[in-house]
Amino acid sequence: MHIAIDAHTVGTGLAGVETYITNLIEALAASAEGEAHRYTLYVTRGRAGDRFAGRWPHVSVRRTLPHTPLVRLPLTFPVELRRHAADVLHVQFTAPPFAPCPVVATIHDLSFEHLPETFKRRSWMQLRLTVRRTARTAAHIITPSEFSRRDLIETYGVAPERVSVTHAAAAPHFRPASQEAVADARRRYGIGGDYVLAVGSIQPRKNLVRLVRAYSDLRRRRSHDKLPQLVLVGKRAWLYGETLRAVEQSGVAANVIFTGYVPEQDLPALYTGALCFVYPSYFEGFGLPPLEAMQCGAAVVAGDRTSLPEVIGDAGLLVNPFDEDAIGAAVARLIDDGDLRANLRARSLERAARFSWAETARQTLQVYEQATGGKGSDK
Repeated sequence: MHIAIDAHTVGTGLAGVETYITNLIEALAASAEGEAHRYTLYVTRGRAGDRFAGRWPHVSVRRTLPHTPLVRLPLTFPVELRRHAADVLHVQFTAPPFAPCPVVATIHDLSFEHLPETFKRRSWMQLRLTVRRTARTAAHIITPSEFSRRDLIETYGVAPERVSVTHAAAAPHFRPASQEAVADARRRYGIGGDYVLAVGSIQPRKNLVRLVRAYSDLRRRRSHDKLPQLVLVGKRAWLYGETLRAVEQSGVAANVIFTGYVPEQDLPALYTGALCFVYPSYFEGFGLPPLEAMQCGAAVVAGDRTSLPEVIGDAGLLVNPFDEDAIGAAVARLIDDGDLRANLRARSLERAARFSWAETARQTLQVYEQATGGKGSDK
């Protein structure tokens, strides 16, 4: 089977969607089952080509320009697909309108349908139009959680048999880091001692404003204690200004560190060194940062909504993400209770071991075969 994969997000720094497709490609190419097929990866960034080109004999890389989807999706990408016929095309969220082969679409979540106020108007309108069309026309839909599967079925009226769950996973290099690596990361990112960590793009849905307010309240109530710093890791995305204003208005600017985008290779040390990891998001299709943190042995606090309970299970503290007191109380518990931190660290490692990119790749191959009517491994 010849499998085309739209990998235009690789090299963009777009957090979850880039991480998903990069790790899936790596797992497909390296697996015994995956080696029975041929792949063409369609990229738009030079660094993406550099990452994948020449690594596997059954994987080729083609660059399609421009990067902007307004031209690439309706024009240049379909032309490439016709020149290099594939049995199936795998995309994320949006498929080209005239794909010459069956499409498998990974739709991670429908946050733009339920939370339009957290998106720029242009992005919201584009997603509503293109993702709805893709969901209607795709041969099969992949989504990373049972929550998102139910949401797709209920919101778009998709037939249940057309939607499959393939959980995401943390990459293998996410594991407890050495104390030397932790110390080096602290030095390079200006972290002075103990710290509470949050990782994710700076945008409304990540709920960092409430985390900042909970942290500020904790500092006021414990003015006599030396509390850990709050470290916020992630690029500034849409509507990030409200998080910056919350830090200034709460009077904790001296205790909050914005690192900006952090290369993936630095994250394991930051996760490992954190007193605790907090992910108060209130809408996630999966929630990869908590799983990465857990695979590094971090004690996790996360929102109790949407997909996050599926990912975290009983290995972390789940709280109402709209309740600042609840967020602060959970962080305070982990600051004060070393035994609880140790217990959650052990449970985190055990829980994270249940997720595997190799298994995700195996399940994804089954979806490809279903979408193509069982073409199997013929190259």
